[in-house]
Amino acid sequence: MRLLLTADTHVPRRARELPAALLAEAERADVVLHAGDWVDASTLDLLESTSRRVIGVYGNNDGPALRARLPEVARAELGGLRFGVVHETGGAVGRERRCAERFPDLDVLVFGHSHIPWDSTAPGGLRLLNPGSPTDRRRQPYCTYMIVEVDAGAVRTARLHRLPRRR
Repeated sequence: MRLLLTADTHVPRRARELPAALLAEAERADVVLHAGDWVDASTLDLLESTSRRVIGVYGNNDGPALRARLPEVARAELGGLRFGVVHETGGAVGRERRCAERFPDLDVLVFGHSHIPWDSTAPGGLRLLNPGSPTDRRRQPYCTYMIVEVDAGAVRTARLHRLPRRR
């Protein structure tokens, strides 16, 4: 199973549109997981119309229209693993412990908010993944997204992909 992980798209505030490479990956993915801060419901509409399945949550920059359509936390079983999606997890220090305590029923937690890519495993085995942002790199060298391959109850690969700088 091929998963596209993205977050913090901030369209149209940080970019006019989603990058073409991200949309191409959305078409190829079995599931798109978006960890919030869409900003505009049209981005959700676009991903829902071009993807097989979208699992998303709202973020702190998402207004009433998105909050009416999306949960704060989403859960799904994908490829034999229990996934969760949430926007905020707090500061980096102590993140693994906090998330393992908050989500003891998950195998993988996808999160956003910081725009900083993250891949770690908490004691007890919870995998934490943050794909960064495909539109707003902030202090990062590149805008990013993540492709995760899941098979037979295991994450086979989790690869961070850099997007070319916008002109």
